[in-house]
Amino acid sequence: MLLPKNILTGILILICIYRLDSQESKVPGIVINYIPASTKVYIGSPSICILPDGTYLASHDHFGPVTIEHERALTTVFSSTDRGKSWNRISEINGQFWSNLFVIRDTVYIMGTWKHHGNFIIRRSTDGGITWSDPADSSSGLLLKGEYHTAPVPVLIHNGRIWRALEYAKSHTTEWGKRYSAMVISAPVNSDLLKASCWTSTNYLRFDSTYLSSNFRGWLEGNTVADPSGNVVDILRVATSEKGRDLAAIVRISRDGKTASFNPSEGFIEFTGGARKFTIRFDERSSRYWTIGNMIAEGHEDMDAGSVRNTLVIQSSKDLVNWTVHDILLHHPDVRKHGSQYVDWQFDGKDIIFVSRTAYDDEFGGANNYHDANYLTFHRIKNFRKLVRKTI
Repeated sequence: MLLPKNILTGILILICIYRLDSQESKVPGIVINYIPASTKVYIGSPSICILPDGTYLASHDHFGPVTIEHERALTTVFSSTDRGKSWNRISEINGQFWSNLFVIRDTVYIMGTWKHHGNFIIRRSTDGGITWSDPADSSSGLLLKGEYHTAPVPVLIHNGRIWRALEYAKSHTTEWGKRYSAMVISAPVNSDLLKASCWTSTNYLRFDSTYLSSNFRGWLEGNTVADPSGNVVDILRVATSEKGRDLAAIVRISRDGKTASFNPSEGFIEFTGGARKFTIRFDERSSRYWTIGNMIAEGHEDMDAGSVRNTLVIQSSKDLVNWTVHDILLHHPDVRKHGSQYVDWQFDGKDIIFVSRTAYDDEFGGANNYHDANYLTFHRIKNFRKLVRKTI
């Protein structure tokens, strides 16, 4: 017996919903967005913030061979009003890349570049991320002209100023890593952050091939943090030519925000996840610095550290130098097509919430590779401060 067309259509819709739900149940966390690898568009630069009314905002950009990331990049913004259980797409920003969301009082901002290695810009939203200002010139959000690199790295509010790290990317070479110079910008927190004149930049600290006995390959994606003495530092991801080695670099920033300095004899530290992007924030209640990043699990020590992103861990420190890994948050045994990476996170009362650029299985063969993520996922770490008593 043939079924009526409307009934058959309904059955097909239910089957599709079932297949999507059953597939998403296998993906760790809550899926905010999904883009199949076949589109050749990949999910990058996850960021998250919490609005004063408790709404969560999350964002990611789009990269890949069919995007126009090198001309004018695209970022999508999502909203959750139920503490991350469900998400809605609320806006798309044409001309935003490698960006982080953050909130100052009742206003939400997004800061990053215009495109892949483009101008450094900031936008403002006064309606919870639905509409955004246009950085047309130096009075409306165009902060630095030229070639810049960054990621969804944290902003620091300290001593009445807002601080943020980025990298100058104009160099004699276009080679990844070697083209990046560490720097920090800052502005009075009560100033008009869309005006370039309000911001102060440090000098550039250029790549130096002699660092780490000539094994240094570059630094990038720095975190501005106030150290235990109250001085601002920029803690950067470090790439080396040594297999399986995780390091970070601590760059010192002067109190007036004009000078960045680095001592290679003491500035490099052993840091789990240091060869991949990480985010560091300070928690006053535990008096500890916390970070989420990728650990090199047993059996992968002979790989390039930057390419091992299948194990996600949380760690903390009292002094920014000595770190303790407390727990494995996510893990998949395969490193080739699986990754939980570029995590951005926020404190949320007793919990930490985070978003991940996640490369994972789907019904079409999964992600293109560990790097080219097909999911943006949301996660919660409950009662994270209790993890201090746990080590792995």
